[in-house]
Amino acid sequence: MATKRDPHALLPLTPAMFYVLVALADGLTHGYAIMKEVEQLTSGAVRLSTGTLYGIIKRLLSEGLIRESAARAADADDRRRSYELTPFGREVARAEAARLEQTLAIARRKPLFRRP
Repeated sequence: MATKRDPHALLPLTPAMFYVLVALADGLTHGYAIMKEVEQLTSGAVRLSTGTLYGIIKRLLSEGLIRESAARAADADDRRRSYELTPFGREVARAEAARLEQTLAIARRKPLFRRP
């Protein structure tokens, strides 16, 4: 029987890695669509270069957070590889989101957000 991996062992994620996982939350997606989704999610604040994206994809694949799919995303042509979250990848993304929420809750208890 395989040992269950702890999603918290991979935290914290880099912001770019987290955005890529979030972009894949809707389902099967190809690389270019991931880049566009990250840009849209962040209102243009994060624009991943092709090299950065594929470096992230390589790491996420090696960690078992995403997998390349034999199926193609609906808007992908035959040359584009499509990716999807694994169940473990979804767990890691949820754990990172919870960690970020907790971090923000801590900051909100301090006078950072109050006007002097």
